[in-house]
Amino acid sequence: MEPTSGEVRMDGATFDQWEKGDLGRWIGYLPQDVELFSGTVKENIGRFQRNVDDAEVVNAAMVAGVHEMILKLPEGYETQIGEDGAVLSGGQRQRIGLARAFFGNPKLIVLDEPNANLDNEGDLALTKAIEHAKSNGQTIFVMAHRPSAIVAVDLILMMREGRQVAFGSKDDVLKNVTENKRSVAAAQ
Repeated sequence: MEPTSGEVRMDGATFDQWEKGDLGRWIGYLPQDVELFSGTVKENIGRFQRNVDDAEVVNAAMVAGVHEMILKLPEGYETQIGEDGAVLSGGQRQRIGLARAFFGNPKLIVLDEPNANLDNEGDLALTKAIEHAKSNGQTIFVMAHRPSAIVAVDLILMMREGRQVAFGSKDDVLKNVTENKRSVAAAQ
């Protein structure tokens, strides 16, 4: 999709300046409703690339904090997960999808409600993955309703009905939101 106004750039180039086949490897994406495909855990994390490097798959799983869980599966990384990850729980699917988003060290990572199906352990793994990406110089966008998803973010853009209502450091935005809620409550 093209923006309706302005422009979107990655490394200074607009998306139409990128070869469509090259762009995907530089972007990691975890949708709100994780889609896994019939195949192995390894294939799903490795984005079904041919001759995928096992070390890259394991690295992505470790960044997402899911490596140990995968090793406990019947055949580890070679476990067949069925259509849409049918043999996995919602949290397991979410974490494997998170590993896929981090696979190949993309420059831009987009996480849409990344903790929708996660327990406390998964939330902690998500926070560590975001911190890892930040220290690695990757750009991360997190769309979230649950506060635990934004623990490791630096900046927040708050939107309401498609419009920006606040933007700034996480601490400043959250402080202003809290103060505004108190003001509204006091006025009532």
